[in-house]
Amino acid sequence: MLNQPRLWRDWSRFGGGFAAGIRQIEADFNTFGGIQFFLFSKTVNMNNMNVKNCAIYTRVSTDNQAEKEFSSCEAQEQKIRSYISSQDNWQVFKTYNDGGFSGATLERPALQQLLSDLKKEKIDVVLVYKIDRLTRSPKDFYQLIESFEQAKIDFISITERFDTSTPAGRLLRNIMLTFSQFERELTSERTKDKMLERARKGLANGGYTPYGYSRQEKKLVISPKEAEEIKSIFETYVETGSLAETYRILKSKNVKSKFGKNFSKTIIAYLLRNPVYIGKIKHNNQIYDGIHEPIISEEIFAIAQKIHKEKQKNFRVYKNFLFGGLIKCEECGSNMTSFFSNKHRNGEFKRRYYYYRCTSTTKFDWQSCSVKQVSAERLENFCLENLERISVDKSYIENLVFRLNHSSDAGYRVGHELTDSCSKFSTETISDTLKFFLNKLKTTKGIERNLFAKKFLSNIFYSPESIKIRFNLANTGGEAATKAKPAPPLAGLVERTLSSPKSEFVSSNIAVYLEDSPNPFRRLRRRWPKL
Repeated sequence: MLNQPRLWRDWSRFGGGFAAGIRQIEADFNTFGGIQFFLFSKTVNMNNMNVKNCAIYTRVSTDNQAEKEFSSCEAQEQKIRSYISSQDNWQVFKTYNDGGFSGATLERPALQQLLSDLKKEKIDVVLVYKIDRLTRSPKDFYQLIESFEQAKIDFISITERFDTSTPAGRLLRNIMLTFSQFERELTSERTKDKMLERARKGLANGGYTPYGYSRQEKKLVISPKEAEEIKSIFETYVETGSLAETYRILKSKNVKSKFGKNFSKTIIAYLLRNPVYIGKIKHNNQIYDGIHEPIISEEIFAIAQKIHKEKQKNFRVYKNFLFGGLIKCEECGSNMTSFFSNKHRNGEFKRRYYYYRCTSTTKFDWQSCSVKQVSAERLENFCLENLERISVDKSYIENLVFRLNHSSDAGYRVGHELTDSCSKFSTETISDTLKFFLNKLKTTKGIERNLFAKKFLSNIFYSPESIKIRFNLANTGGEAATKAKPAPPLAGLVERTLSSPKSEFVSSNIAVYLEDSPNPFRRLRRRWPKL
């Protein structure tokens, strides 16, 4: 039995205004179909809505302690307090003093506390005596101004007429931020130029150190033990021509990566294609001669590349899968990708079988996931035939629509309110959507069929026990699509689910569980059941 969420509100009235004080109330923590979320609301003090909480920041460095005029934190604070008192409905929220800290860095205790309080929505204005009291670094100043902007907080330097609450101040802020963006782009260009120059000199750039090497004085140096494993990987692959066999042998030897994890087939394939092992440096898809010592000869590396290319050519799947890119494994959460196998008899090709295969079995081994694979034809037919049956089951859809439209779930209103005209689902809308989707699939072919399915479907979760299909109603609407009638909009930032024995609705998404009959994929070899 699902818990019913409660959206807490505290709008008690006194006299002509709301209750004094601002209070944030946390709603129940609910779980719906494995999706967890929080709901929040606030009470507002109407009498104090225009009062601004001001944060005072002061700083002196050790070199400036001996200065007399407005050098101390106390003197800066006194001047800022006088400025605040001259403004209407402004009040001091808190004072942040960094005495004896340099302005060349942001690692200052009071400044970090100020930035932390900004995230808690306690401050409206930050005031300093001079900009250099906040920071002496232009780069850090741009960063702080962006932080204030994101938090919708004004910044004022009382002696320099820098006030982001005024049009002139915002103009100056925008100019400074534009120069900040310009500086970042220049820095990016300089970094790219430096990386290119290092590659031309044969030096490896930053990032992970390749397996088989270590770094000494920013140069790659062979790690003897790891280098032997690299040689073994290449020799095994060249000898067997099989990535799976190479993976099996490496796993039997219990060889670990630099991070202490087992190698996957994907990582092994990457190692076999990495030119660093023949003394080369790859940068931006260009190959340069490196100054480090190679581990593998160029002859062995070339043979490995040839084997890989031949396998890629033979592995090409000449079929447009209806649900390609949509199916996920319910057990391990991995994607299920298209795959095929050829059946031969007496050395002659007889038939090709197409599957959706869990990618964990491809990355690791066949035992990594019990789902493994499922016949593409059977899965597609099973889903379409069940959707056809559900689309005409009026009582079934009515039951789900009733539960959806009569739920007191406040999750609908997270993000924004839904109007009465678009917050209700109807039996006709869902039925028409399913019929429109199925009829369209019958008239489209090839890659367009898959693209159309991706437009209507969000995901398909498969396991031997259940199949779940999730529709995007925001992109659908059955006959409404041809009449340009707006579909129900998204209901905010989080999802809300209602579960039944057969189906689930997710906010503006519909997810249909196909669990009405025993799953034919439980035992792939048994006879295909009648639906």
